[in-house]
Amino acid sequence: MMQAQDREQRLLTRYRTLPREQRLAIARTASPDLRIRLAHLEREMAMDRSPGSLAALLTGGREMQPRHLQLIDDAFIRIARGERVRLLLNMPPRHGKSQRAARWAPLWYLRRNPTHRLMIASYSAVLAEGHGRWLRDSINEHGDQLGISLRYGSKAAGRFDLSGSPGGLVTAGVGGSLTGMGAHLAVVDDPLKDAKAAASPTVLGDLWDWWQQVLNTRMEPTGSIVVIQTRWSENDLAGRILTQDAARDKARWTVINLPAIADSPDDALGRPIGAPLWPERFNLGHLADFRDEVGERGWWALYQQQPRPLEGGIWQWAWIRGQRITAERLRGIKLTRVVVAVDPAGGSEDGDEVGIVAAGRDAAGELYILADRSAKMGAAEWGRAACELALEFDADALTVESNFGGDMAQQVLVQGWEELVRDGSAAGALRPRIVPVTAKRGKRLRAEPIAQLYEQGHVHHVGEWPALEVQMVTWMPGMDSPDRMDAAVHALTELADPTVAGTGTGNYRGGGGDGRLNGRR
Repeated sequence: MMQAQDREQRLLTRYRTLPREQRLAIARTASPDLRIRLAHLEREMAMDRSPGSLAALLTGGREMQPRHLQLIDDAFIRIARGERVRLLLNMPPRHGKSQRAARWAPLWYLRRNPTHRLMIASYSAVLAEGHGRWLRDSINEHGDQLGISLRYGSKAAGRFDLSGSPGGLVTAGVGGSLTGMGAHLAVVDDPLKDAKAAASPTVLGDLWDWWQQVLNTRMEPTGSIVVIQTRWSENDLAGRILTQDAARDKARWTVINLPAIADSPDDALGRPIGAPLWPERFNLGHLADFRDEVGERGWWALYQQQPRPLEGGIWQWAWIRGQRITAERLRGIKLTRVVVAVDPAGGSEDGDEVGIVAAGRDAAGELYILADRSAKMGAAEWGRAACELALEFDADALTVESNFGGDMAQQVLVQGWEELVRDGSAAGALRPRIVPVTAKRGKRLRAEPIAQLYEQGHVHHVGEWPALEVQMVTWMPGMDSPDRMDAAVHALTELADPTVAGTGTGNYRGGGGDGRLNGRR
């Protein structure tokens, strides 16, 4: 009898390590009693697998399981395995982040680590306590399945302890105290209430003081912190954390941005550009309505996780958004000219980004921003990148600002094209004319005529180019003009004069001296 029990126990221990196919084979040949034990073990294994799996089991499948919440699960799995994680996850409103990160994931974590202390903080003590109440009630309801229970007399929503272990939970509002034992895991969920709080220097200052002097001082040496929020401003908690990381010149934080609509080829979920984050719940039509309701600045901060400063003195958001078109619509437009403009590094104070922008013009004189390939790169890289973009759009000219580097900038483009010829990428293609530009007037005089074309509705962005557009609307005269914006201005200036017809000119004087924009105004 004892031998049979030992064999069964060894089987159950080994069962957890087997792949699903082998587990199914064992279950098919097991006795009725053993099959019941195996079913119970399968349920336990499923609850251990991830917070989402636990939620699905305890709700009978009612808890929604969108793909993006798996990123939260993955972080908690790493933490439960003993990794020290610093995660900053930015996600739009109403996409399930609080339910998963501040409720199901902490419940799963306490099941896996009943000796650990957990902290949950939010912008208000009431909201944080609401998460604590949910956790307390869930342990009371599902304790037998979870394998954990509350210590006798430990009933407070804002602080409770687990029975038979030092583990438990404490909650607090941002700015409140986190007294008691240290934490193995802290979850900060939505540390700012709204845009008004995000715009208040006092609120932001108090939040940062609390972050540095309260929460961080309560962490165990191996403790992990998960900050999950909707972005509100450049100076919100996420912004300050990233600034601090950059100042230390080492990235201690894992940053995951989940925009409502994918806008980068490096999307965390691998979505194609233009794909919604949760299409089963919020399709593109719903998101377009949200965009209209919250406005352009609110949309980019809350939904796209790219907070933008207030507009500067030249461009306005409405001028860009109002004339934006899709790549599909561009297919029905015949472009008579395409140019690629380059603003080499050295044209701005930081001198570390090369502006590379492609723009086109149709027969009616309408202008189009086709692509922005600007990036930090060396001369060999940007020469090839600009030529590749010219080849992609069949550009007739490469416009390069020669204030910084003179003939060298032109030679970089020649070498970039020759490299494409050698590797076969540009075989049989004619190199675009290189048009050096020496801007003789101030940056405001260069930018204003182009900004007026935007205001008049004559410039269309094909798709969205967030980094370029932010530079445009936040630039004010007197500031160093950023390279993306300068490249766009060069490209559009080259295209704006209908008399140029592909010949290019060497110099221009903004919008004043040579009248090159007169045909567009």
